[in-house]
Amino acid sequence: VLDYAILIISGPDGIQAHTQTLWNLLRRYRVPAFIWANKMDMCRRSRDDIIQELIKEFGDGFCDFSDFCGNSDAALSDIYEKIAALDEAAMEEYFAGDRLGDDTVRRLIKTRRLFPCFFGSALKQEGVTEFLNVLQRFAEAPDYPAEFASRVFKITRDERGERLTWMKILGGSLRVREQINEEKISHIRFYSGAKFSPAEEAPAGSVCAVTGLDKTYAGQGLGKEEDAKAPVLEPVLTYGIRLPEGTDAHDAYSKLCQLAEEDPMLRIVWDSHLREIQAQLMGEVQIDVLKQIIKERFDIDAQIDAGKIMYKETIAAPVEGAGHFEPLRHYAEVHLLMEPLPPGTGIILESACSTDVLDLNWQRLILTNLAEKEHLGVLTGSPLTDVKITLIAGRAHLKHTEGGDFRQATYRAVRQGLMKAQNVLLEPYYDFVLTVPQDQIGRAVSDLKSMSASFDAPQDSGNGFRVTGRGPVSGMSRYQTELQSYTKGRGRISCSFAGYYPCHNTAKVVEETGYEADRDVENTADSVFCSHGAGVNVKWDKADGFMHVDSGLSFSGGTVSEAAAPKVRSRSTDFDEKELEAIMLREFGPIKRPQYSAVTYDYNKDKGKTAEIKKEYYIVDGYNVIFAWDELKRLAKDSIDSARDRLISTLSSFAGYKGCELVLVFDGYKVKGNPGTREEDQGIRVAYTRENETADQYIEKLVHDIGKNYSVKVATSDGLIQLAALRLGVIRMSSRELKSEVDRTLAEIREILDRQGYYRNTLGDVIKDI
Repeated sequence: VLDYAILIISGPDGIQAHTQTLWNLLRRYRVPAFIWANKMDMCRRSRDDIIQELIKEFGDGFCDFSDFCGNSDAALSDIYEKIAALDEAAMEEYFAGDRLGDDTVRRLIKTRRLFPCFFGSALKQEGVTEFLNVLQRFAEAPDYPAEFASRVFKITRDERGERLTWMKILGGSLRVREQINEEKISHIRFYSGAKFSPAEEAPAGSVCAVTGLDKTYAGQGLGKEEDAKAPVLEPVLTYGIRLPEGTDAHDAYSKLCQLAEEDPMLRIVWDSHLREIQAQLMGEVQIDVLKQIIKERFDIDAQIDAGKIMYKETIAAPVEGAGHFEPLRHYAEVHLLMEPLPPGTGIILESACSTDVLDLNWQRLILTNLAEKEHLGVLTGSPLTDVKITLIAGRAHLKHTEGGDFRQATYRAVRQGLMKAQNVLLEPYYDFVLTVPQDQIGRAVSDLKSMSASFDAPQDSGNGFRVTGRGPVSGMSRYQTELQSYTKGRGRISCSFAGYYPCHNTAKVVEETGYEADRDVENTADSVFCSHGAGVNVKWDKADGFMHVDSGLSFSGGTVSEAAAPKVRSRSTDFDEKELEAIMLREFGPIKRPQYSAVTYDYNKDKGKTAEIKKEYYIVDGYNVIFAWDELKRLAKDSIDSARDRLISTLSSFAGYKGCELVLVFDGYKVKGNPGTREEDQGIRVAYTRENETADQYIEKLVHDIGKNYSVKVATSDGLIQLAALRLGVIRMSSRELKSEVDRTLAEIREILDRQGYYRNTLGDVIKDI
């Protein structure tokens, strides 16, 4: 949101590591800059020395403007000449009249061709007035459009905990009570330090903080403004956060997520495998700050474990992944082409599937499913990146396919493709600039080689030898302290995030991580096929032979050949009985079959009866849903009992209309002496687990008890229950999926009641009827 920047450097110290970082950010975002060299009263270096250092480090365009104010054009001839040399149009103007107009100078500053430099002492107020005069003269206010546009640049909370969205208005104006992205502006505040004044309107060009917006994020564009570029800085280390004994992890996680909203360089995640809260940071400097903020804001004495490198994974060659999900009365199949991309590209999603093969609505759903999940690699379980995923084929069933079926098939297709691919482990790298005294260059070069860094030949910089290069974060993250020690404070290193590149010690990292892709039930590569009326799990390496669709792709020499049109395989997909028995034996152990003898059957006994339809069950993890649905989560902040009652009432209407059985389970395992209760409330069954029994354990047992005899959907996120669901053909729903289904059902109820006149209770309606 900056119009201009004032970059302050130390006259005696020159360009330091943080100066380089700031300059790179200003260059990336194309922000015009004025330079202020401070502490010149203690500096032995001349202005020209500092200007030459700036040119050497950052390039051309730096010009001394200290004498610009109060002098005639004749006295400024040398400055004009230096400025004119930066631009051809300015050169022609200078030759025509030995001077440059202010508009020309403004244009050069605005386009980052010219960087005015000033020298003085802020403490002693030397040169400050002259600098401010030139700043006022040459800093040009933007022209703002009439249509509303703004950019969010910060999220904070005031002393009462109210969420503040800081934004700059880049067009039109913003008024109190206006709607933005389905949220209403409650207040507009103009801050000066810690104090603020309320306002009814924020005009274009103003910077303000607003309340009432709960879904905004730093970098977001509102109105006609687009989102900002992704931050160039990225967390590269992850730290486990250990909470004091007795602290509620759910509550602590929601509080820590507030900090992540406020600082884009901090990410708070829940590791479902380790079952711990983790913080992803730029480096160790942030740890002490984070601990202090957690203590001050939330009064939690959190301990932070040693940091670990955040790895990522990609693939080296194209591969096809296929996923099939077909438990009883469900059906979906997805085929994906996965191709490697250049470093730093991220994940790109496309569809190359004809609508003759798969309807457009299913294709959009598959792409949405791909985008909403962070896919994990199979080497270390690290996030997948730099891969293009293209939908090439798929199949749905006219009667049995539901939205959640394609989610399951899509995730399995990605995972199966990774299991077959040439996987590459990536680690974060730093670009570095290292400066050391002449007598320490040998030690520095030796250290860089031991850290697997690549670098250019050392160059004499006048103040020592300078080395530039690139090295892995794993070796360089703690080098600053060691450098200061052996150079006695005379050496310095500037590091900036360079991106992710192939890991220099993949085998060691994979071994230390100990990740087993086959055992990750949350990210399974196996497919589920229906055989003899039951869902059967098929291992990923054998699933291709049972897919119902042939994608038509073929691979040769690491490239994809031209694909034939996808076609449905005509052969039967029923399993051979021996192969089915082998799969079941491998997955679930010996199969115990009862010994049957010949029986006689009375054909008149059941004459006229129809086949019994299985009763539909929903099993819901109560607290999981409460903290996943926004309206219940807000209600729970004030009263968890009210949130529970609201959920029971909502699900009661849902179950009554659907004609299904619904079991709502709440954790009671932390309540000392709690015997657990089972009750019926508003037509649904509500279970409170006993002490030391979690909702997950109760749900898993219930699934085992009824999953074989009923059509069951489970709304939870536990990995063990997912595994049980796969074995029994039970569908697992996320809390968000349940919310969508409940909302659709309640909308249908309202439509029916409205059509039948149940809501016509107003006086106007009564008079109209009379």
